[in-house]
Amino acid sequence: MSESEAMPDESGAPYLAFGALGSVALALYEYYVRDNQQRGMFIGLWPPTMIGFAIYLKQQDEE
Repeated sequence: MSESEAMPDESGAPYLAFGALGSVALALYEYYVRDNQQRGMFIGLWPPTMIGFAIYLKQQDEE
């Protein structure tokens, strides 16, 4: 069994989706628990970027 057969060829989109969920949790933690609104809002901008990149990778995988 070769190495290419052992690992499926994935786009990485599911990992970015989980990363986006994690960054939402981190943004909420920074904003409300640590009372650092500026950092919480900055981290809150990461999930849309990650989701957009995941969509791009998924479209490239389908072509």
